[in-house]
Amino acid sequence: MPETVNATSDDRTVNNVMRHAYRVLSIDEKAQMQDIKDRGLEFVEMLDRIGTSRELSLAKTKIEEAVMWGVKHVTA
Repeated sequence: MPETVNATSDDRTVNNVMRHAYRVLSIDEKAQMQDIKDRGLEFVEMLDRIGTSRELSLAKTKIEEAVMWGVKHVTA
């Protein structure tokens, strides 16, 4: 089993113990998923540039959660 799998790959099921079946995503859905993740990363990186605090740690956790739910919507 590979250590990592690209999120937009049709092989993304090989390292997931919770979801046992995936549907094949369209090209548009793969692009949407990548866009959600890219925008989340961009926001986290911006917060990293402005400092560290409990508030920023909470903000980054919420960004991760928002990305998770956004991707879940696209892939459900």
